[in-house]
Amino acid sequence: MTSKRPISNERSTTYATPADFCRVFKDDMQSLYSLSLMLAADPEKAEQLFVSGLEDSAANSPVFKEWARSWARRTIVKNAVRLIAPGTTNMNGVSKAVRSDATIQALPGLPAEMYAVLGLSAFERFAFILSVLEGYSDQDSALLLGCTRQALIEARVRAEQGIVRAVAMRESRPSDVNLKNQESVRDLAVPAHLAIPA
Repeated sequence: MTSKRPISNERSTTYATPADFCRVFKDDMQSLYSLSLMLAADPEKAEQLFVSGLEDSAANSPVFKEWARSWARRTIVKNAVRLIAPGTTNMNGVSKAVRSDATIQALPGLPAEMYAVLGLSAFERFAFILSVLEGYSDQDSALLLGCTRQALIEARVRAEQGIVRAVAMRESRPSDVNLKNQESVRDLAVPAHLAIPA
């Protein structure tokens, strides 16, 4: 006689549920909004990315609970690539889309590093954020951006040089800025209306 095992409800406890993603977006709100703002370089688009990231993560994400945080960040990145379409570089290696300073000036009180990142062209900004701040491999970053590894690496180098120059100019000091201080870039004030209720 074979004994019957109780049916396990393992799927509901192993995989992230919509409630798990709501908790991730609530607990990591500041970090996720900062990521959205850095990618979008525009507060309104950042809000769109944050909200669509929550909706997309909760709606169709059969991922393990342990991966929910990284999945949420990747969802925001993918949505940003679709929304912003950072493009690639032209033949001279210079990014096509260069940002206007109007949006940046509308964000007072940001750290100098953040202004420097927001001042980059879209492609250079994405290359820097994905490969440096988010820690994606060059191959993964290039695939997400639809470019070659070489184009990604060149854009990241230009971004790093541009950030060093911009921060040095803003702080009126020589170009010896340490790019390792990324915490100030990651923690921004989140608009109150994006708060997720308990």
